[in-house]
Amino acid sequence: MSQSDLPPAPLPPALLEAALYCDDLDRAEAFYAGILGLPRIQRVGNRHVFFRAGTGTLLVFNADETEKPPTNPAMPVPPHGARGPGHACLAMPAEGITAWETRLRAAGVEIEADFTWPNGARSLYFRDPCGNSLEFAEPWLWDES
Repeated sequence: MSQSDLPPAPLPPALLEAALYCDDLDRAEAFYAGILGLPRIQRVGNRHVFFRAGTGTLLVFNADETEKPPTNPAMPVPPHGARGPGHACLAMPAEGITAWETRLRAAGVEIEADFTWPNGARSLYFRDPCGNSLEFAEPWLWDES
């Protein structure tokens, strides 16, 4: 079936949430809330911890728990999980990226890459304690020119 054969539907206006996976939620929470300063929305035991990231939500799940079938019929979220490092990028103006580089280094977080893309947008890459690749990038990185 081609796209032209499908009924029309509106495009999503934004990405509401993104998920990363980590087997040590205590370390993840200490990193995302303590070092990155993201407000914690919710923590449910060793299953997940959620953080506010601007207008979106960063979900950090323990795959060992989210791969289990749901037990609450009122919330039939299908089992899911990923193994290995994921990636998330947080929008940040250039001057903020410089401040974050200083803060991350002061916290002992290794900077893996810091460069400017061919379109002039800057990106700073580092890892969370679970090995996920994180990036601060200027918000216009994906703007079409």
